[in-house]
Amino acid sequence: MRRIVLALACLLSVRLAAAAADAPAASTANAAPLTLDQAIREALARNYAIKVQSYGVPIARAGVTEAFGKFDVTLNGSYQHGRTNTPYLADPFSGVRPPADLAASDSSSLSLSGLSPWGLSYQIGGYVNKVDDPALSPALAITSYAGIQITQPLLQGFGTGSALYQLRVAKTNRAISEWDFRRAVIDTVTQVVDAYSDVLFARAYLRSAQHLLSAAEQLVDENKKRFAVGAMSQFDVLSATAQVADRRQGVIAAQAGLRQTENSLKALVSDVRDPSLLARSLSLAPFPDQSEPAIEPARDFRTALTLRPDYQSALLSLKRGEYDQRYYRNQLLPQVDLVASAGVNGIGRNWASSEADLRSHDFPSSSVGVTVSIPLASAAERGRYRAARLRREQARAYLDKLEQDIVVAIGSAAIQVQSARQRVATTQRARELNEKMLDAEVKRLRAGTGSTFAVLYQQQQLGYAEVNEAQAEADYQKSIAEYDRQIGRTLEVHHIDLVMP
Repeated sequence: MRRIVLALACLLSVRLAAAAADAPAASTANAAPLTLDQAIREALARNYAIKVQSYGVPIARAGVTEAFGKFDVTLNGSYQHGRTNTPYLADPFSGVRPPADLAASDSSSLSLSGLSPWGLSYQIGGYVNKVDDPALSPALAITSYAGIQITQPLLQGFGTGSALYQLRVAKTNRAISEWDFRRAVIDTVTQVVDAYSDVLFARAYLRSAQHLLSAAEQLVDENKKRFAVGAMSQFDVLSATAQVADRRQGVIAAQAGLRQTENSLKALVSDVRDPSLLARSLSLAPFPDQSEPAIEPARDFRTALTLRPDYQSALLSLKRGEYDQRYYRNQLLPQVDLVASAGVNGIGRNWASSEADLRSHDFPSSSVGVTVSIPLASAAERGRYRAARLRREQARAYLDKLEQDIVVAIGSAAIQVQSARQRVATTQRARELNEKMLDAEVKRLRAGTGSTFAVLYQQQQLGYAEVNEAQAEADYQKSIAEYDRQIGRTLEVHHIDLVMP
């Protein structure tokens, strides 16, 4: 079984796609007909809609990385040097002004700070201050400190619900982007099946138009021969000739329709962005033989709830709404934080003696307390919470509506499959009968008991029957593709292994 691996490297292989598109027209003409499976593979590798959507997943992953950054440990450092000249007033008796005292200081600090998943913020480190001031005793002193300080929210900001809020939302967005990418692939595959069916129908329509024109031209030749021997009136010749002109117009319109449908298919399976796309010719193989799918809407509804990207995205949106509601409800609480610190102090005339105090732990210091901040109105917080609650209720209502829409869509798609399947059998029988009727009318005309009008009419009826049969076959293939899309099993049906970019 063929497995189509869809990866970002394949999606971005523009050079290979351009090289294939620039191949000479002769090689394209001599190539084997393009099968539906090959058309789908080409679309997965080159379609621009998939390429554009493929960036959504890595962008969402980058958002998760950004959210993780909230818990990154930060290295903090500082250094400051200061000089201060302290002047003195002149002596009131002698008028002599004493010299100013020059004080110098150097301060440096180094610490690690961060945030825990349950909301606790911490800072671990210390500082060293060197002061050289003649006005102090001792004039030169080096003080130092090493310890830890923590702040733990007790109400607002407490727990993983607040600290992990952004990360959970980012992960949800990543999951939504993956389902959106899957939906883009499913939609593209369905579009390829539809366009492939349209091209095959357009070619069948053109063949029918050309067959009608050829039959009318042949009838003109036969009528002219009968008119020459007096076995037919000139009116019959003119009637057949007029039909030739009318059917030639039909061929021209069918050719234009075929070119338009081919362009639609080429846009799906190619990444060419210049007019050479329009000149490229397509040779398509018939639809592959396939067994009739089992159409059971009641059973397939449950499958759709598991596989449909839009439903899974809606579920994730509801989950994201629950995160929003819990977070903004927490923000309504007062800000009550437990603040604590513990460390050791040191002092000396040089760094060695000050460091010795730190290592000896002879001069410990500690503190513990609570800070409280209570908003008097909280209008902004109440508004954000109310909006989050309403958005969650809206997401729930949308999910309920979507379930109903899926039920109706699967039911309608099942009706289309069954109707198209019946039309294929009916139109095939109608075409066979019209072929026999035309053959009978031609024989009557040649025997002298029929009329040109009857033959022309039966030719036209056969053309309608051929077109109806081709249209029914195209509609049947499209209805199956649509039913698969409504259930969400398109990738499984076409054996596509989806690898996220």
